[in-house]
Formats: sequence, C-alpha cells, structure tokens
Amino acid sequence: MENNTPLIRVDHVRKVYRMGEERVVALDDVSLDIYKGEFVCFLGTSGSGKSTFLNMVAGLEKPTKGEIWIGKVPIHKLNEAQVTIFRQKNIGFIFQAYHLMPSMTALENVALPLMLKGVPKDERIPAAEKAMEQVGLKGYESRRPNQMSGGQQQRVGIARALVGKPKIIFADEPTGNLDSRTTKEVMDLISRMVKENGQTLILVTHDRSIADYADKIVTIQDGNIINVEQKGNS
Repeated sequence: MENNTPLIRVDHVRKVYRMGEERVVALDDVSLDIYKGEFVCFLGTSGSGKSTFLNMVAGLEKPTKGEIWIGKVPIHKLNEAQVTIFRQKNIGFIFQAYHLMPSMTALENVALPLMLKGVPKDERIPAAEKAMEQVGLKGYESRRPNQMSGGQQQRVGIARALVGKPKIIFADEPTGNLDSRTTKEVMDLISRMVKENGQTLILVTHDRSIADYADKIVTIQDGNIINVEQKGNS
C-alpha cells in the first residue's frame, strides 16, 4: 500500500485562535505522514483538535506555524483561489450533516462536483448514475434529499465525494447522524470503495468502533497527537 514518500506531510503544525484577549491552542506542534491508499482515522473527543487538523490539511484554514504538503504542493502557501482549484481536482468531502442541495435531485447532487469541474453533461450524468449504483441507490436518481432517509442521504454524499475519483477523501463524523445499523452499512461502504479506488481517506470521529475500520488510528487530545496505532497493510 505504501511507498517511502508520503502523500501528505504535516510538519510541526501549530494553530492558535484568538478569541478576544484569549489565545486558544487548537493544534500544538503536530507532525504526521500519511501515505497513498491509507485509511487514517483521527480519534478524539469534541474540542481535541481533530476537525481543526482536517481543515488544515484540506486547506480550509491556514496553520499559525508549520507546513502542510500534499505531494509536491505546499497547501499552507496557496491563496484561496489556488487552494479551491486544488480541492476541486484532488479532494472529496463527506460531511456529518450531508450538505446536499435540497432543490436538486440525488443525481444532480452527485453530479455537482463534475459540473464545477466543467465536465460536459453527457459525461457527468452517466458518471453520477454509475456512482449512485455503486452506493446502492439505483432507482433513487430523481428523489430529492427530503424524500430520502438519513442513510440514503449519506450514500448520496459518498457518491458525490467519490464521483470525480479524487486522490483524497475527507470525512468529518460521517455517521454522526445515523443509527448503529446504518452506521455499519455506511462505514462498510466507505471503506470498501476507497480501497477499491486506491484512494486515501482521512476520517475524524469520537467513536472507537468507527476508528477500528482504519489502517492507522491517530489519537488526538488537547491539540496533541498522543498515540499512533498502525494496524498494518490491508
């Protein structure tokens, strides 16, 4: 699964938020290498810094100090326009709250990242249909989000994240709104699909049972990595 060159390199990253007179250290000198094809889970309680880490690597926020590289690209140095283009080409997101467009059908939601990339309609619609079939939603293409269960909406979210075949998937508490049975179905689906596609998955959760799906579990507490558990190649 790995070679010796990390896909993602986080080097001595620190993030400090200013809240009035107070300074809150969200990440405190964090370093980590993530390799192509790895499923890496950040495990920690609310406020531990795990979502801040995800936002830093995705280029949604800038570190106060330190460097973040994806391949040969210095994410920490890109301006907003550059990082937006980089994300469109390389990154997919799966959110806890699904973040589907309510006025669009399921198929249109899945096709949206391809539309933003400028993929022609006669290419993006078949690709979106295939992605929906892969997540078990063939026949649901014309439904709107409010006509679907939470688990079905999250499957649409997964299809949307995967349709453009991005190198990296970020998942922020992707099963947080689902019951235990649906959680298992969704996690089985996510882990199987990223493995089949050779993608790198970075997932944040507070739930150890979710973390057990990962190749590498990074436990984070008070803005520090306190343990890295490598579960071997799978």
